[in-house]
Amino acid sequence: MWMVIFQFFDGYGYHGTSFEQSYRCYPASFIEKPQIESGDKIIMPPSALDRLASLHIDYPMLFELRNDAATRVSHCGVLEFIAEEGMIYMPYWMMENLLLQEGDIVRVKNITLPKGTYVKLQPHTKDFLDISNPKAILETTLRNYSCLTTGDSIMVAYNNKKYYIDIIETKPSNAISIIETDCEVDFAPPLDYKEPERPAATVPSSKTPSQDEEAAVETEPKFTPFTGSGRRLDGKSLTYQPPQVSSQFSRDKGPGSLKGNNQPAASSSSQNTARQAQGKLVFGSNVSRPKETKEDAAKETKEKQPQKKEEPKFQPFSGKKYSLKG
Repeated sequence: MWMVIFQFFDGYGYHGTSFEQSYRCYPASFIEKPQIESGDKIIMPPSALDRLASLHIDYPMLFELRNDAATRVSHCGVLEFIAEEGMIYMPYWMMENLLLQEGDIVRVKNITLPKGTYVKLQPHTKDFLDISNPKAILETTLRNYSCLTTGDSIMVAYNNKKYYIDIIETKPSNAISIIETDCEVDFAPPLDYKEPERPAATVPSSKTPSQDEEAAVETEPKFTPFTGSGRRLDGKSLTYQPPQVSSQFSRDKGPGSLKGNNQPAASSSSQNTARQAQGKLVFGSNVSRPKETKEDAAKETKEKQPQKKEEPKFQPFSGKKYSLKG
């Protein structure tokens, strides 16, 4: 028959082959050990060392910290065993992760973690990326850490300034050991990072191509034929003003769209008549010119030209005869 033997050290009971005990936690400011703020190691009482030494545990010693009141879990290492019995001291950033206040109860249990192969970090502010070599600073800082837990926010102190970094992913498990291991580190954009604003995209026109073509046709200047002025060949001023032509030709009202498409000869003759009626100069056949136009032009020419005296007609062979003999 197997019996479980309980051991007692100063009133605190430890049992079994694993270490698990509850302590009241306090920040590092309660003890003259400010160096623990730059790492993840805690200070435990001497009785814990006595119990751990009697157990067959893996080294380095790693522990699980649990706040049952807030159901928060983290992991850490141990620096020294010099705390008062029933108390432990831990970094303040670790108390913030566990939502612990001074004197709250935290449960400590020894644990074995796998070696980490990958970790993804996310700085809280862009200031961390402004450091000349942030990866080197981070590598130096992580030497003081024993393990990393997904969901924790670690603190990196550099140049009298504190930078907080979230652990958003760890592999191969949610908690890993980073002691003597090659671990790939990846960075996510800082929490306060904002992408540059892109120019607003132009809204495509809802008009169809046919509507665009119609709008372009409407904006083009329309051709108005036969709008020139007539001039006389003798250089005299022209008092007759041809009537203004108000016809506007468009693409859909060309000569081919007029009525009587079956009589092209009639339409062409009417156009020639219109041309000849507007201007004084017509080159070509005068057969199609209206009689009224010729008569009007003759009358206007007689009215405008001054009455000239009739010159004597030339009469041939009307000179005197002369003799060479004298």
